[in-house]
Formats: sequence, C-alpha cells, structure tokens
Amino acid sequence: MIRVLICDDQWIVCEGLEAILDNVSGLEVVGCANDGAEALEKVAQLHPDVVLMDLRMPVMNGVQATQQITTKYPEVKVLVLTTYGADEWVFDALRSGAAGYLLKGTPRANLIAAVKGTATGESHIDPKVAGTLLKSLSRPQDPAEKSLLLAKLSARELDVLRLLAQGLNNTDIAKRLYLSHGTVRNYVSAILTKLNVEDRTQAALLATRYGLVR
Repeated sequence: MIRVLICDDQWIVCEGLEAILDNVSGLEVVGCANDGAEALEKVAQLHPDVVLMDLRMPVMNGVQATQQITTKYPEVKVLVLTTYGADEWVFDALRSGAAGYLLKGTPRANLIAAVKGTATGESHIDPKVAGTLLKSLSRPQDPAEKSLLLAKLSARELDVLRLLAQGLNNTDIAKRLYLSHGTVRNYVSAILTKLNVEDRTQAALLATRYGLVR
C-alpha cells in the first residue's frame, strides 16, 4: 500500500485529491496539510511514501518544504502538483529534491500513474513544463551571477538568508544565531532590499537557485 500525504493550502483541492486517490487500489491518503510547515510535521507523524506537494503556500512554501523533507526523510518522495509552470518554480522545486513535477489539470489517470510511479523511483514531468526544464538545465550557471549575489550581502546576512531559505521564521533564526528578534527582522529587510525581491519566498528561491542552501 502506497501511503500518500497531500499538501495544498486550499481545502477543496485537498478534499478533491483525497476523493480521487483514496478510491484507487494500492493507494491510501494518510493525511492533508495546508502549508509546508504542517507537511513537515505530518511527514514525521504519518510516514508517507509520497507527498503530493503544492508550491505557493503561506508559512512555508513547497520548495522549502520539499528541501527539508528530502533532506530529513530521504525515503519519502515528493511529487509537485501545482498551477505554476514558470521556469523558476520548476527548476527550484527539482533542485530542492522533488521527484516529479505536475500541473493541476493533469488527467486523473496520469496523476494516479505518477503517484504510483514516484513511489517506485520513477520521475514524472508534465509535458507542458518539460521544455522549460530542459532549457533551464542546459543553460550553464554563470559563476559571475553567484559572485555578484554574494557580494551584495554581508557574512551575517548570508547566515540569515541560508536559515530563511530553510524555512525558519525570525524567532527561530534569532535563537540559532543568538540575535534579538528585532535584529533579525532588520537583517531580513536589508536582504530583501539588496536582492531586489518582494518577500521571503523570492529570497529563498534565489538562495536555492544559487546553491546557498545545502
């Protein structure tokens, strides 16, 4: 029996996926989570074989959650199921350890096959994003871009960025680095300004893309 955990911030999506998958022989939905942080907790509690992961969610996004799940629980496979087919989402999700990437709207039979295949070690990539993925992987990473990114930030800001990209909130970062909550908040604000990004999620994606997070 393949144990499946669903992670999506829309309950109607969770309930719809559960209704589809729970009626399939060999599959069992063991739980649903509404954000990446909750998914981490439920992976620890429920020990699923496959996590069906959305990407853009509050608290902790799917890229950050995927990275933590695949690092802490390498036996658990993460299959992305999202509406986002932009190259940065595809590339960052797969670099974070996702075993496959599907778009919502995938036919029921294809979704079921992908879940079963992912559990056995197969990789399933939606045809609509396969071209984007190939272009991203074939484009050599420019060391100068990474150097430029690193040059913008102080050593302490890099420490904060790495922890931020791992999904830690300001309170947890403050404890880890022995800083006050206000100091961390100021560092995060400076990081967003220097990287010219709008929020923590975009900063985390940059950190992941340039290999700043292991």
